[in-house]
Amino acid sequence: MDGTPPPRWESAERLLCIRLDSLGDVLMMTPAIRALCEGSAGRQITLLTSPSGAAVARLVPEIDDVLIYEAPWVKSTPSRADSAFDRAMIGRLKAMRFDAAVIFTTFSQSPLPTALLCHLAEIPLRLAHCHENPYGLLTDWVPDPEPEREIRHEVRRQLDLVATIGARTDDEHLSLGSSGRAEDVVRRLLRERGIETSQAWAVLHPGSTAASRRYPPELYADATRRLVGNHGWQMVLTGSESERDLAQQISDGAGVPVHDVTGALDLAELTALIASTPVLITNNTGPSHIAAAVGTPVVCLYALTNPQHTPWLVPSRVLSYDVPCRWCYRSVCPEGHHACLRQVPPVDIVRAALELAAQMQACPSSRHLSRRTCY
Repeated sequence: MDGTPPPRWESAERLLCIRLDSLGDVLMMTPAIRALCEGSAGRQITLLTSPSGAAVARLVPEIDDVLIYEAPWVKSTPSRADSAFDRAMIGRLKAMRFDAAVIFTTFSQSPLPTALLCHLAEIPLRLAHCHENPYGLLTDWVPDPEPEREIRHEVRRQLDLVATIGARTDDEHLSLGSSGRAEDVVRRLLRERGIETSQAWAVLHPGSTAASRRYPPELYADATRRLVGNHGWQMVLTGSESERDLAQQISDGAGVPVHDVTGALDLAELTALIASTPVLITNNTGPSHIAAAVGTPVVCLYALTNPQHTPWLVPSRVLSYDVPCRWCYRSVCPEGHHACLRQVPPVDIVRAALELAAQMQACPSSRHLSRRTCY
């Protein structure tokens, strides 16, 4: 490739980008979407994604429109009795008359069902990584080198994909906008909770949809007790409504004052809170990528389920314990011991948080500020 876009892609203005996974997966493809936007001044980007992906996509400035599709070939999709919904989606995509589709996947996913969807919707250009020969389902086939030859970070994988059609960007940071309304909500919440933002504080987001990626709550409680009791930090607990019990376990186990706002924030408000905090402490989960997108330093308790999702281009400390069963790619620990996380001592979390806070205090410019306002 000489870096020149193929003429048929250069003139493609109505692009359908497809990522049918979760919040974090959508955020990790935003640099590639930026590259597609920069490739043509009038280009319009529509994202076809899951319900959770759609929630964050609406905060991404480079995305013009969002379509929700729970594809039957994605494991989180509820089973359906018939294909009427899928036929309706084909009709909807056909009516929107896209010039091209870019299918984003991780290496363990086949793009072919999505490529067939786009083919039946008569989208003329279709780009994706694929292990096997897709024949006519893809007009632009990029043979997938993973995992046989290499395993790339997910952000790099998607940037490499769009680079094959000449789409590149000098800004490879994740993209996520902020909401003025959400920022007002967070300022009011911090004020009402008595949190002094001029003093040391952090957000702890202890949950994850995958059980294999959750650091034990009793160890999070230990780290919280040390940060609050020994170092005078103020700790804010966040999570979804379904994670109230988890937050309560940590709060009770810590035995020190914490500010629990679990279930109280929507996604835009959580983003604004993470953008305002000096440090986020979390697992390998969506909020770690939100932190990377808004430039917040992150202590990431990183389960060794897969290597491609570490915090991208943001000050971070990635904590894990090496195990022979690393890179299991499982949502539930197949060995049952969770050693890659359980063996990380709470004192390491404390040390990492203190180091990041000191680093930011000494050099505030090292915090990447990429937020844009969404209205």
